Amino acid sequence: MNKVILMGRLTRDPEVRYTQGNEPMAIARYTLAVDRRGRKDGGEATADFIQCVAFRNNAEFAEKYLRQGTKIAITGRIQTGSYTDREGCKVYTTEVVVEEAEFAESKNKNSNQQEPPTGPASGDGFMNIPEGADDQLPFN
Repeated sequence: MNKVILMGRLTRDPEVRYTQGNEPMAIARYTLAVDRRGRKDGGEATADFIQCVAFRNNAEFAEKYLRQGTKIAITGRIQTGSYTDREGCKVYTTEVVVEEAEFAESKNKNSNQQEPPTGPASGDGFMNIPEGADDQLPFN
């Protein structure tokens, strides 16, 4: 089984290109910074930088919504490959082919703003229920 689940932040805006032909296909490439468990000796957090590639709808989603610093969760599969560079050296590649992507935090949290309240709330974060509302509920 080849299944990958990652959560991290984009290191820069996705690079999106379209194939040539009758039906152009979107291809997005981006790098996710994924925190490692534990800390370095100096107490600093460490991260792995994972190359990701998304096709079609997932690539269009990345182009439209993802920006540097956005925290996302993805599922996909690992794909390896190789090519010969201009100097004649063989280069090996490893990347995650994105099958699903979703936001891992609210847009407002990413921009360091508080989310607007959706209604009157008590100190515990729950909305206050008005007096007499129990009589109107279909279940008791």
